[in-house]
Amino acid sequence: MTPLLDVVDYSGGFVGPGGVTTSVLRNVSFCLPPRAITAIVGETGSGKTVMALSILGILPPSFRRGGGSIVFDGTDLLGLDEKALRAVRGSRIGMVFQDARGALNPVFTVGSQIADVCRLHQGVSRREGLRRAEAMLERLGVPEPHRRMRQYPHEFSGGMAQRAQLAMALICRPSFLVLDEPTTGLDVTIQADILDLVVDLTRTDGMTTLLITHDLGIVAEVCDRVVVMQSGEVRETGTCEQIMMHPRNPYTRQLIADSRLARNSA
Repeated sequence: MTPLLDVVDYSGGFVGPGGVTTSVLRNVSFCLPPRAITAIVGETGSGKTVMALSILGILPPSFRRGGGSIVFDGTDLLGLDEKALRAVRGSRIGMVFQDARGALNPVFTVGSQIADVCRLHQGVSRREGLRRAEAMLERLGVPEPHRRMRQYPHEFSGGMAQRAQLAMALICRPSFLVLDEPTTGLDVTIQADILDLVVDLTRTDGMTTLLITHDLGIVAEVCDRVVVMQSGEVRETGTCEQIMMHPRNPYTRQLIADSRLARNSA
């Protein structure tokens, strides 16, 4: 099966004082099969989020690519200019960030922000954009979506803000969804609700989903495949069952052992 996303030997780092580049990604290679949920796991500083931001082309100016390719649906994203990349982001690739409230503009209503994404990428009228935004909020389980459309981000709870951000990511029906630690800071019940939504949407809409997380409990519950990263390098890839039950790499085995210890101590 042809992968929807194929990362090959991708490298890069950040330029610091004196022009010295600190490498953070080293020859990273992995691929994402279509219509599946793949997790990138690893401890803080492993390069998970930088890899996700590289796919979207939204890294800070201090980042320098060292080589490789990121091919999405047959097109190398690294070869696109900013205008072409913007056309892909939001329409064909959706992104959900860790800080839901931080990703929403505090001076505009939630409904207008979701509708504006639809208007930008699909050229619909303001009225149609608002109608689709309300329908998406309803689909994502936001109560009283018509009233919520007129509210501002600070009036949303953490769980509702995350659903609103999901609505922005999904309003154009992308084929690829990237989630960077989407349940951080949410209580256990809300985490489960958000993850159930992601799984349901992936299966129902036939999306390909990339989940960035350090929580192996979440991975075991919802993911089909796993990419293990450490210090900017891929240590192991495989099916979720293979990685969780029969890990080959010592680092992967340690991650799983630490995760089990943390859950038993909770």
